[in-house]
Amino acid sequence: MARTKYVFVTGGVVSSVGKGTVASSVGKILSVRGLTTQFIKIDPYVNVDAGTLNPYSHGEVFVTDDGGETDLDLGWYERFLDIRTSRINNITTGQVYNEVIARERRGDYLGQCVQIVPHVTDEIKRRIRLVGRGGVDVVVVEVGGTAGDIEGLPFLEAIRQMRLEEGYENTLFIHVALVPKLKATGEFKTKALQHSVNELRRIGIQPDIIVARSEANIDKEARRKIALFGTLPEEAVFCSYDVDCIYELPLILEEQGMGRYIVERLRLTTQEPGWSRWRKVVSLYKKTRQTVKIAICGKYTQLSDAYVSVKEALLHAGVNMEASVDITWIDTEAIEEEPEKVNILSQFDGILVPGGFGKRGAEGKILCIKYARENDIPYLGICFGMQLAIVEFARNVCGLEDAASTEINQEAKHPVIDLLPEQRNVDAKGGTMRLGSLPIYVKRDTLAYRLYRQEVINQRHRHRYEVNPDYWETLQKHGLVFSGLSPDGRRVEIIELPGKFYFLATQYHPEFLSRPNKPEPTYLGFVKAALDKKIGLESFQEPQLVI
Repeated sequence: MARTKYVFVTGGVVSSVGKGTVASSVGKILSVRGLTTQFIKIDPYVNVDAGTLNPYSHGEVFVTDDGGETDLDLGWYERFLDIRTSRINNITTGQVYNEVIARERRGDYLGQCVQIVPHVTDEIKRRIRLVGRGGVDVVVVEVGGTAGDIEGLPFLEAIRQMRLEEGYENTLFIHVALVPKLKATGEFKTKALQHSVNELRRIGIQPDIIVARSEANIDKEARRKIALFGTLPEEAVFCSYDVDCIYELPLILEEQGMGRYIVERLRLTTQEPGWSRWRKVVSLYKKTRQTVKIAICGKYTQLSDAYVSVKEALLHAGVNMEASVDITWIDTEAIEEEPEKVNILSQFDGILVPGGFGKRGAEGKILCIKYARENDIPYLGICFGMQLAIVEFARNVCGLEDAASTEINQEAKHPVIDLLPEQRNVDAKGGTMRLGSLPIYVKRDTLAYRLYRQEVINQRHRHRYEVNPDYWETLQKHGLVFSGLSPDGRRVEIIELPGKFYFLATQYHPEFLSRPNKPEPTYLGFVKAALDKKIGLESFQEPQLVI
């Protein structure tokens, strides 16, 4: 069996420079050549996982099949390569130190003084190699943060050691750094990139490839400078520049020669790259025939990364309808403060309320759901968006005026949404929700069945609350349909309103399974319904894939 190769992606100058999409693109470049590729995202924060992080500061929490609450970059890896990741694909400082301290308490270190080197770095390397087991050709490891961050130093030291232990031909360092272009002079400025490369050298890492992140493709002079001061041949310098379709980035890097360079540098045996299907996806993004306007109503609207999988799932669905999805972020706190602002929703073809937690903005979301239902605008609710749809229906259709979720009002007279029974004695917040991929039974002769075309589906969950069984009969008597249930029949997973053009909500997060060439059925149906209603069809027609 051939030895696993490791590609390490580091960043410099500023964070959020696009390491995740560069790492995903590298994986795509390798996978189209027939290589099995896996990913790791290293997050140097001391949190054990992303589950308790504020979406404003860190973006969405991406949930894996095994219930891992992980960094959003794992979503990019899955979307680019159509793979399934797990909790082991996300390594944090908290995980590493938890394990090292547990071993020390058990006495595993036999009285040694436990230190960053070798004990912490050995644990980091063990976790990296764990992902490479089982015949994986290449593991792409993205190191979060920027070169020089104090919390990232143990991870950089660990990958420096892996170069020595795995060998030069089995390891590759890619450094991604910002190269701004000054508007006043039109020049690309490379000095900051040079300093970040020097910072890596100071701790013993010499990049094998440099990717300049810029708003436009860098010119020959900038490329020459980067190569000269990075101590690299010019053919090892690439540029990740702004594109309208993020899925075009692998093609851009391929055209610059990155695939050939990596294959030769790591001495990989590959087949001819097969880009035809991926090119078709990208081409569809560029030749949309119509536009559909979708309102996403939430409380993290100032940071689209908080809903990045939702946004991408909508775009995937639109592309497969040969349509451009024009997304507008609606702040539900503003609607809560001034309810008349909800009338702005009349401008949209579809309304979506995504997941979330807490009281802030919840009443504004309920007003948005009511507007969608009463005006028969296609509606899709996700997780909290389903729970609040239940609250809205209970209040305004069933006549339960005090209906609420106990997450928002523990003293509600009608707690139509209540804490899961197994959550009642749970105090810890991290990793304790109902998490991961779980089976759902879809009822025949429902909208949900028309979309999924099968009776059993598996979807990823992240929630503590559910539809209170005490109110099932009342809700269904007034016309709400429970079209998806857990296998034991105890939990509502999908709801819909048959008399509406398209009104559907899910307790799970379908966006985590959406792919550019394989849109998730509920999102695909939602966008199709918005288009059908816009052009004046009398009823929703099931979508047909074009990819």
